[in-house]
Amino acid sequence: MRVALMILLGLVIGVIGTVNVMNTLAARNPMPKAVMDTMGYHIGELKQALKAKQCNTPTTQHHLARLQSTASDIVPVFGIDEKTFTDDATQLQTRLQQAVQAAPATCEALAAAIQPVGETCKSCHQQYR
Repeated sequence: MRVALMILLGLVIGVIGTVNVMNTLAARNPMPKAVMDTMGYHIGELKQALKAKQCNTPTTQHHLARLQSTASDIVPVFGIDEKTFTDDATQLQTRLQQAVQAAPATCEALAAAIQPVGETCKSCHQQYR
């Protein structure tokens, strides 16, 4: 009887501990994921436009501008104070600014404008994901 009671007590303590840990993990800052989801949405819309061969300037400019705006939030939101991380974020902002200024009017121009952006994203994700 004692053994069964001790096993039950151990299980209850384990469940309580697990619930506390899960609550702590759930209370983390949701902003980094939100920033990446927002950027993923806009880059996905641009890729969709490329696939559909419907690259009209106002729509692509909107998505590029939103990407540029959101990219400026990366360093403060993630709070990673490494030089390589901040350099990658700065490079992404620069490449997005160049893409916005290029104002791609054709799908070929859009593909050329977002290719360096994708490369920068990929290099950062390989290091920090």
